[in-house]
Amino acid sequence: MRSRRVSFHTLGCKLNFSESSTLARQFEEGGYIRVAPTSEADICVINSCSVTEHADKKCRNLIRKLHRRFPQAIIAVTGCYAQLKPHEIAAIDGVDIVLSNNGKGELYKRVSELTEKGRTQVYSCDTDSLTTFFAAFSSGDRTRTFLKVQDGCDYCCSYCTIHYARGSSRNMPIADLVEEARLIAAAGQKEIVITGVNTGDFGRSTGEKFIDLLRALNDVEGIERYRISSIEPNLLTDEIIEFCAASPKFQHHFHIPLQSGSDKILGLMRRRYTTARFADRIAAVRRVMPDAFIGIDVIVGFPGETEEDFQTTYDFLSLLQPAFLHIFPFSERAGTPAVEMPDKVQPSITTQRVERLEALCQQLHGSFCSSASGQEDYVLFESTLRGGMMFGYTGNYRRVKAPYDRNRINTICRVKLGAMDETHDLIGEILD
Repeated sequence: MRSRRVSFHTLGCKLNFSESSTLARQFEEGGYIRVAPTSEADICVINSCSVTEHADKKCRNLIRKLHRRFPQAIIAVTGCYAQLKPHEIAAIDGVDIVLSNNGKGELYKRVSELTEKGRTQVYSCDTDSLTTFFAAFSSGDRTRTFLKVQDGCDYCCSYCTIHYARGSSRNMPIADLVEEARLIAAAGQKEIVITGVNTGDFGRSTGEKFIDLLRALNDVEGIERYRISSIEPNLLTDEIIEFCAASPKFQHHFHIPLQSGSDKILGLMRRRYTTARFADRIAAVRRVMPDAFIGIDVIVGFPGETEEDFQTTYDFLSLLQPAFLHIFPFSERAGTPAVEMPDKVQPSITTQRVERLEALCQQLHGSFCSSASGQEDYVLFESTLRGGMMFGYTGNYRRVKAPYDRNRINTICRVKLGAMDETHDLIGEILD
C-alpha cells in the first residue's frame, strides 16, 4: 500500500508558516509524503487567515479550487478563519475537517483517523479552548526560519479579531525555545525570525522577559542572524534597542505597526501609544542604528478618518522616512467595536488613499535601497533561482541579486553593492 500524500496551503502571516511547517513534519514522521501545493494529494491541509474579509474569501476560493481539482482528497481547514467561523467553513462543499487554532496539535491524529470523505467534522473551535501553546518553527522551505515564541494577544484593538482567533497572550519558557533554536542550528539554517502574534509581549505565561529571551537566543551556536518579525512601539524598549545594536547577530531591522498617524484615529483604534511616542521610538532606533530598515504597518480608511486625518498620517510618514510601508485598507470584522462606529469611509476614497501611500512607499523604499549603492555589506543568499540570478538580503533587509552559484547558497558573503534595478534589487558583486 502506497503512502498517502499530503499538501499544505498556508495563508496569512509568518506565524502560520511556522505552524504549517511543524504540522508537515508531524505528517512526514508518520509516514506521509509531503507534496507541493499544486500536486495531486490524498489530503489537503489549509492553514487559514482571517485578518480581513479578503483573507476569508481567499480561503473559501482555495477550498473550492482544491475540491474541484482533487474531488477525492480529504480537506482539513485550521487557522484563524476556522477558529472564528468554523460552521461557515464546514458548510462549503468538500470540507471534511475544521479544526481550531488550539487544535493544531491534534490535526495529524484527526486526519489519520479519517480514511474517506464523509460528514464534515468540527473540532475544538470554542474560544475558551485557546489556552495551550502549539510550539512551532519552519524548516526545509527556505534559508530563513520562523520561530514561534508567543501566541495570542490581550490588546483588543477596536478593529481586530485576533484575540478571539488566538486567545490571550501566552508563550513557551525560554529554555524550551533555546532548545528549538538549537534544533534549527543543527539543521544548518543560519537565520531565525522571532515571531508571534504580539511578539514583544513575550513572558505573560512564564513570568519571563522578552529581552531575556533575546539574550538567551543570542548565545545559541550556529545561528548567525536573528530578526524580530514585528514589535509594538510601546513594547520596543531602550533596553531592546541597545541590545540589538550591540549584538552582531541581531539585525538592524524593525517592523513596527503604526496603523495611523492621527492621534484621534489611534484613540478610536484603541492603540496604546501616541504619534509622539511612536516618533520617539523611531528616533531611539536611529540614534544607535542609523542604517536600520524600519517597516511600518498602516490601516487606511478607518471609520472617522477624514481627509485631514489621512493627510496628517501621510505627512507623519513622510517625516519619519521609513524603509517600507505595509498598507492595509480597513476591513470590517464582525464582532469588533469598529463595526458600530459612525462616519464610515467610502471604499473609493479608501482606494485613493491606499494608492497615495503606495506611491510614497515606492519612493521611500527606492531611496533606502539606492542609498547603499557603492557600499560593501554582507548578504545571506537563498536558494531562489530566477533568470540565472540568486537573491539574498543584507542585515538591514536590502535585497541583493548576483549570478547564481550553488556553493554560495545559505552562506553569508561579503558583497559590493552596485546599481539598483526597477524592482529595488541591488546588483551584488561577491568579494570573497
